[in-house]
Amino acid sequence: MGSMQVFIAERKKQGVKCRTINYALQTVRHILNLASSEWLDEYGLTWLVSAPKIKLLSESDARKPYPLSWEEQTSLFKELPQHLARMALFKVNTGCRDQEVCSLRWEWEIPVPELDTSVFLIPAHAVKNREDRLVILNRVVRSVIEEVRGQHTEYVFTYRGHRVTAMNNSAWQSARKRANLPQVRIHDLKHTFGRRLRAAGVGFEDRQDLLGHKSGRMTTHYSAAELGNLLEAANSVCGVESRKTPALVMIKRRA
Repeated sequence: MGSMQVFIAERKKQGVKCRTINYALQTVRHILNLASSEWLDEYGLTWLVSAPKIKLLSESDARKPYPLSWEEQTSLFKELPQHLARMALFKVNTGCRDQEVCSLRWEWEIPVPELDTSVFLIPAHAVKNREDRLVILNRVVRSVIEEVRGQHTEYVFTYRGHRVTAMNNSAWQSARKRANLPQVRIHDLKHTFGRRLRAAGVGFEDRQDLLGHKSGRMTTHYSAAELGNLLEAANSVCGVESRKTPALVMIKRRA
């Protein structure tokens, strides 16, 4: 850790958050663990007798999530260009991460005729936690999918015939300023979906599955009945009856 202090101090000086610095420290720790347990020299000995301890920084400077109210969502989304508004609407109704939305492919769509719908199964290599990601399509998401169907043979979301590589671009930055919501990040759309599910009374395990959180369960092996339950839960945050701002958000705003 003494050797890493110069690096840590320099990154902090650059204004980098502790969480980002911790990603680098985790990489160093992983390499040291490999050097003391798996990597062997020509004599069959590990490179290190034991791995030095790498202590992660306290993430006290981490920014708090900012779930959007329905009014804020409307204000922000109307400032976005059409292709980006569709992607944002997809994200706030599925909880997918930025890169999961940008890399979404038509070949990952799977029809579910028993429920007269389809789902997307994003392969593990395209998911942050390296587990297959099931994406349930509620009524809003299905309408978005049908709007873009046929526009591109490979990718679901494109702009002028090309895949959008990142949602957090200049168009997003400009839109949130015009909407007077400079504090809103792309990832807050995922937080918004999670808070709305919770406010709608969706159970913890179903929220995990809908948000694509790592759980240890076989989360891509579902019966039609289980998929039906998840679809009902996802639809609970897109109907007219759900347009009231969740109580959790109201409490946060007043505080």
